[in-house]
Amino acid sequence: MTERKVIASKNGKANPSNALLKLVETSLDDDKAQAVTVIDLAGKSSIADYMVIASGTSSRQVAAMADHILEKVKESGQEGATIDGKTQGDWILVDAGDVIVHLFRPEVRAFYNLEKMWGIEMPEEIAIYAQA
Repeated sequence: MTERKVIASKNGKANPSNALLKLVETSLDDDKAQAVTVIDLAGKSSIADYMVIASGTSSRQVAAMADHILEKVKESGQEGATIDGKTQGDWILVDAGDVIVHLFRPEVRAFYNLEKMWGIEMPEEIAIYAQA
C-alpha cells in the first residue's frame, strides 16, 4: 500500500463523504499512485469536503488514474463527476463533488505545491523535484 499523509478533521464529526473518499483512495492504491495526501476541507472551504493530491510516474499513468476514478465514481451512482486537464496529463483535476482529486506528474506537483496553500508540507518524494 502507498504511503499516505492524511490531514484529519479537527471537529471529529463523521462525514457523509467518507464512502466517496474511500472509493477514490482505493482506486489510487490500485493504480499505484504515489505520495497520496488527503486534506479534510470541512469547515475550511465550501468547494468540497476532501481534497486528494496524488502523483503518477508519467502522463499516461496520471490520465489512467483519472479515468479509473471517474469510472468508479460513476459506477457508485455519483452523478456529475468531471475531469479537466486530461489532454496534457501533467495536472488532472477530477471533480467528484464532495471529493476533489488533483493528479500530477511529480515535477509538476512540486512546481505548483498545492499542499502549501493548506499549510501542509509537501511529501519528501515530491519535494526533491522542487530542488532540481
